[in-house]
This record gives sequence, C-alpha cells and structure tokens, in this order.
Amino acid sequence: MTYDVSGGPSRTIGFLLLNNFTMISLASAVEALRMANQLSGEELYHWYTISVDGQPVSASDGITITPDVSVDSCPPLDTVIVAGGLNIPNVYNRVHINWLQSMSRKGCKLGGICTGAYMLADAGLLDGYECSTHWEYLAALQEAFPRVKCSNRLFCFDRGRMTSTGGTVPLDMMLNLIKLEHGYQLAAAISEMFICDRVRDETDQQKVPLRHVLGTTQPKLLEIVALMEANIEEVIEMDELARYVDLSRRQMERLFQKYLECSPSRYYLRLRLLRARQLLKQTSMSIIDIADACGFVSSPHFSKCYREQMGVPPRSERTVTIPDIDAQGVNEYRSVIVPPVSELIYRKTFSEAKTEATFGSIELKGKKKPDS
Repeated sequence: MTYDVSGGPSRTIGFLLLNNFTMISLASAVEALRMANQLSGEELYHWYTISVDGQPVSASDGITITPDVSVDSCPPLDTVIVAGGLNIPNVYNRVHINWLQSMSRKGCKLGGICTGAYMLADAGLLDGYECSTHWEYLAALQEAFPRVKCSNRLFCFDRGRMTSTGGTVPLDMMLNLIKLEHGYQLAAAISEMFICDRVRDETDQQKVPLRHVLGTTQPKLLEIVALMEANIEEVIEMDELARYVDLSRRQMERLFQKYLECSPSRYYLRLRLLRARQLLKQTSMSIIDIADACGFVSSPHFSKCYREQMGVPPRSERTVTIPDIDAQGVNEYRSVIVPPVSELIYRKTFSEAKTEATFGSIELKGKKKPDS
C-alpha cells in the first residue's frame, strides 16, 4: 500500500493518549522522530501528546503522562496517531470520536499504534482501508467493523492512514515513514543509533499465538503444531506426526481443515517458509544453506515453493530499495502555530540535542548540512 508523503518537510504529529495506552509503543514512535531531528540537525518533526481535556493519562504500566495540550488547545496537525492499549473498547467516548472525525474532515492524516486502530474503526475512519492492530484485538476489530480490511501485518500504510501493532513495532513503522519522507540513509542511521539489527517492513507479519486462536479446546492440534515448529530442518512425515499424538492421518487432516482451513502439509510448509524468510532478512546465510536449514531437498525446490507462497523469489528479499523522494512531490516547508509553553519545551529539547556528537551528521537529499 502507498502512503501520501505530501505536506511539507516539517511535520506536526499529535499522539492522542487513551487511558491504559501502551508506553513502549508510544516511546518507540516518538523516539524515532526525536532521533530524525537530531541526526539531520533540522526540525523535521514536531510532536505533541494530547488528551481530551488536557488532564493526565495513565499508561498500562501505571506511569502517568501529563499531555502537552487538550483537543481544544491543540495546534494545527498534519497527523494524529491514536495511542491505544488495554481494554480499548471502554477507554474512549463520543468526544474522542467527534474530534477524530473533525480532524479527518480537515484533511489530517490518521494513525493508530498498538490497539489504536480499534477507535479509528469505531469512528468510521478505516472503512475501506487496510489496517493493523495488536493480535489480541484483531478478531474483535474485524467482527465489529466488517468494512475494515484487517491485516496480520506488523504495520500498514494505506493512503492517509498508518496503523501498527504493539510493542516496538511503531519504531519500525516510523522508520519506514522517515525513509519515505527523508530517505533511506536517515532511517538507517536512526536504526543504528537504537541498535536495531533490522528494520521490519510492511511485508512482515505478527505471529498470532495459535493457543490464542484455539484456546485449550484442541490440545492435539496444538501439540502437532508445536512439533512442526520444533522440527523445521528435519521435517517429520505426516503419518509420523499423526502417530505422535495418537491420531490417524485422516483425523489430523480434518482437524487442520476445520480449525486452520488448510492441510497439515501446507501449514507445515508455511512455517518453514516463514523461518526461511527470517533467515533471508536477518542473516547472510546463502540461499542453499537456508534451504537446507528449512528442510528443503534442493535450492531450486525451495525457490519454487518460496515464489509460489510468498509471491517473490528468495533473492529479492535481500534487495534494498531507496525511494526517490523527489518523485513523490514533497512540498516546501509549511509553518505551524504552536502553543508557547509546548514550543519552549520542544525548543529546549532540540537545543540540547545540538551538544550530541551525532547532531546534524546526516545530510538530507538536496540540502546542505547545517553548520555546527
């Protein structure tokens, strides 16, 4: 999916905090923006935390955040990101919904992190859009809002929407956004500063624990899948798998068709190919070695299966694409009005960053490096 990067080199992003929001998700998103400013030596991003009434909001870990602004005193924003967390259906009200809808009418881009997409969907702002949310609420969101195209991907960019799952995934989403808007070099430098060995992209998927999907009602099926996951290199034959759990092969196949909507062999193949994808992206192993490590008899057979299932040949997973930002029509700088107190705090933070050795170390495309 695409994401509109128009709107000027300097973006103002508001994070709407909901009670019990996930702190790690908020911090992951904000820190990527902070480091983009530090490494570029430019104020590429402004950000504000927001609550409905400006009163403190508690995260799921019990830490309380006093937001920068309320919805009424909020400055003009390019993007609003809903920071969700626990018990998402019960932590927002009509005031939240109305404000989001008004921001959408003003042309503001919208996003959600962790479970934030649930509230966007409830506001009718994800109808027809592809979105990601934490696996705990994936089924609930799809059931409650059938017009939304729920995805199991770690994060999604779809036109004026960007949504991610939880944990540290918002960092990956923001790094991909920064890459789109300011180039690969800056995004790569940020990941190095945060000691990230790999930046995940839109093709990566979250792993939904099978136990969460099935509960405890199918222990034999869970046991079979556990055996598959533990035997990726030395593949177990289907008849042998069935014998391990005291089932006939036909009984095992019926279980997979009923609860996973595929055959055992296809499910096993998918597990092996997903492991291969991790090795392709995270290691320098040769394709021959990866094929062997994932239980394939030959490299050509592995490549054929990979292309059929994943839609691309294994070798292309290691291709780095640097987008041409100029071709995307990025407009000139657009100034915004900001509240005096928040602006003073922000300026202080940016000023202090100038003392870091890395300040201004990345030269943006088409721009001169700022003086130290």
